[in-house]
Amino acid sequence: MTNQSTALNTIRDVVGPKGWLEAAEDVEPYVVETRGFWRGECDMVVSPASTEEIAEVVKICADAGIAIVPMGGNTGLVGGGIPDGGIILSTRRMNAVRDIDPVDNTMTVEAGCILADLQSAAAEVDRLFPLSLGAEGSCRIGGNLSTNAGGVGVLRYGNTRDLVLGIEAVLPDGRIWNGLNRLRKDNTGYDLKHLFIGAEGTLGIITAAALKLFPRPKRMETAMVGAASVEAILALFTRASTALGNMLTAFEYANQFSLQTVFDHGHGTNNPLESTYPAYAIIEVSNLADDDTARDALEGVLGQALEDEVIIDAVVAQSEGQSKAIWALRETIPESQKPEGASIKHDVSVPVSRVAEFVRQANHLVEAEMPGIRPCAFGHMGDGNIHYNISQPVGMDPDAFLEEWSRFKTIVHGLVAEMNGSFSAEHGVGTLKRDDLVKYKSPVAIDMMRAIKQTFDPKNIMNPGKVLPD
Repeated sequence: MTNQSTALNTIRDVVGPKGWLEAAEDVEPYVVETRGFWRGECDMVVSPASTEEIAEVVKICADAGIAIVPMGGNTGLVGGGIPDGGIILSTRRMNAVRDIDPVDNTMTVEAGCILADLQSAAAEVDRLFPLSLGAEGSCRIGGNLSTNAGGVGVLRYGNTRDLVLGIEAVLPDGRIWNGLNRLRKDNTGYDLKHLFIGAEGTLGIITAAALKLFPRPKRMETAMVGAASVEAILALFTRASTALGNMLTAFEYANQFSLQTVFDHGHGTNNPLESTYPAYAIIEVSNLADDDTARDALEGVLGQALEDEVIIDAVVAQSEGQSKAIWALRETIPESQKPEGASIKHDVSVPVSRVAEFVRQANHLVEAEMPGIRPCAFGHMGDGNIHYNISQPVGMDPDAFLEEWSRFKTIVHGLVAEMNGSFSAEHGVGTLKRDDLVKYKSPVAIDMMRAIKQTFDPKNIMNPGKVLPD
């Protein structure tokens, strides 16, 4: 086995002077989780410039027994990118769009591409790459694939997994697997790409991907709705999905507290409705034709819902600026919650038909456990994914509240399990939820995962300690 110091020197030679960092001030942004919940340590941050360089680095680490933590934009929320020694392998220098084909409706990109840049690259050829989430200005597509990120477009276009035709990856022994085909049909054995998508870097390093593109909508319309309850919002969703079909792109839910934090703390935000309400929805529809078909259909659904007293208030954006302002309300919720004190966060999913029941029961359970606690529930009603955050009671010590994380996690995740839901909908497992994986997944599923990990990474150098406990 190669001496670790010798191995690190060899890695420096492979990636060149622009490809590594080790000064404490340079490494610091890479070892701290975005919310400050975790801080790790590593020997070096390595940023290869090509798949071949990544392969060489991985071979060296495999021989020397050096752990590797792959990293994209470090925007994760479950501690999946925090190292405990070894090296961080950053994909930031691998940011090329290798190919865009508007006939195939595909785009082949390197793992270090920033998501917003891929959206722009697709738009330049009059195509849409529909993955969209709050961190899109800094997250990188390799990380999106590694966590199977969701976002607001899942209702119409699916999770990240559904947007991938092929990937290129470096295996834990340094071999390169080129699975970058752009075929819509390829029924030749196991679909290997899905082993890496959602694996959080524990089975190898995704270095490039062939992604699906879609015709770019000519018209997009946005509405905001106020209602008396989450049950009313679910009823509106049922109506909208039936009447609007594939025109319905996004359907987001937010409770009163979550948007009130935005009205109170969000810079330059305003409530476009006449009042505040116990429940809200933000709805987006799109149309490939440059006409009012989608808008008329949306207004028809909302008008009938108002007449039937399913909802109380609604507004349809009259301009692109108004649409962006409405979406800014949804995107600003996580940041606006911070001034309200400490927050315990859950990223869960239940069957769509049970979202209202989940929110109602979760509120009852956590409020009974701690009077004064403030549920901050929002998320993707259309696919059953709710970010069920709970803010501390007013005046409570923040650290004391965060010490109750395990207690409230057990309550919320237990309710989710009763509803045949998932304790991790789009953020991944990482460090934060690995014990929940063992608790809520079947022993057979855990055995299968461990067998796959052992087969791919017998030396356990790829993001060790994440997803599955060592």
